[in-house]
Amino acid sequence: MGGLSVKASTLSYFKWAFIVTIAGLAASTLYGYFSFGMSGALAFLFITAVLAVLEISLSFDNAVVNANKLKTMSHVWQRRFLTWGILIAVFGMRLVFPLVIVVLAAKVGPLAAIHLAFAEPRAYAEIMHDAHLPIAAFGGTFLLMVGLSYFFDHEKDVHWFAPLEKPMAKLAAVKGIETGIALVLVLVFSKLVEDGRSQEFFYSAIYGLLTYLAIEVLSGLLDATQTQTAKAAAQGGLGAFIYLEVLDASFSFDGVIGAFALTKNLLVIAIGLGIGAMYVRSLTIMLVDRQTLSHFRFLEHGAFYAILVLAVIMYVQTLFEIPEAITGLVGAGLIALSLWSSIRWRKLQELAETL
Repeated sequence: MGGLSVKASTLSYFKWAFIVTIAGLAASTLYGYFSFGMSGALAFLFITAVLAVLEISLSFDNAVVNANKLKTMSHVWQRRFLTWGILIAVFGMRLVFPLVIVVLAAKVGPLAAIHLAFAEPRAYAEIMHDAHLPIAAFGGTFLLMVGLSYFFDHEKDVHWFAPLEKPMAKLAAVKGIETGIALVLVLVFSKLVEDGRSQEFFYSAIYGLLTYLAIEVLSGLLDATQTQTAKAAAQGGLGAFIYLEVLDASFSFDGVIGAFALTKNLLVIAIGLGIGAMYVRSLTIMLVDRQTLSHFRFLEHGAFYAILVLAVIMYVQTLFEIPEAITGLVGAGLIALSLWSSIRWRKLQELAETL
């Protein structure tokens, strides 16, 4: 299975991210200037930059998980994800997805949703805010299953926090244990959410669970029918491709909804989050190309702990508001801690070898 490219300098991996950053900030500044003058230009420039940083902080663990999945995919499907996938992520999730939510929530046509987005941004933002509960329930459940499935794995033999992870690996022998835990949490939180929205939370969460299980079934069927032909090899990456796209969508929900706290302008939101998504793509390529996950023993663990925390936060957000800054800091903190633990482990191993 070929790597993504010949190893290059660190900055070269972020070439396109830098280009998109310059183009995006310039476009946002010009848009603000022609709409509201110099004050608008400065405001849009600042908001776009903040949104980009927000997206990177919320999605850093997404890059690690993407890299983990991509290393098992064929070179062809790696390329497809990093080209088609980024288009879906930037334009689909950051621009089209919010419009689809408004179409479904407000029961209006696509043109009416576009009119709301640009002519009545406050009404548009209110609709998006009201739709946060089912989005959080769906995305939170999907991420919860992703995180639990990583730790409830009987073949997992590398443990970062052994007192917790070793028993989880042993309990993986109990079939469906992660699904059972997810269902218990869904039932608990569906009772805690405000009256009148319990059923909405429950069904949205169940759809998130079914989506995860459907992708697992699809991946299994495609892998089972895989042969040496080029067509079958491509099919073998389809399940993983869909999995990564839904995973990216689940990570994006929080950023898209949280962006409305900074601005109601859909175009500025799309530019800011799109810039951040490009850095996540670049980081993913670098992690796969340099095989960083194999060099840092616990980095993957940190990412999946961050996913579990994000899933719980999305559930808790259905009860009361949690600032996106906290979500980003917790995820980044877990990644940083796992990175430090990995470096420390390597040094101890090198020291032991010299003795």
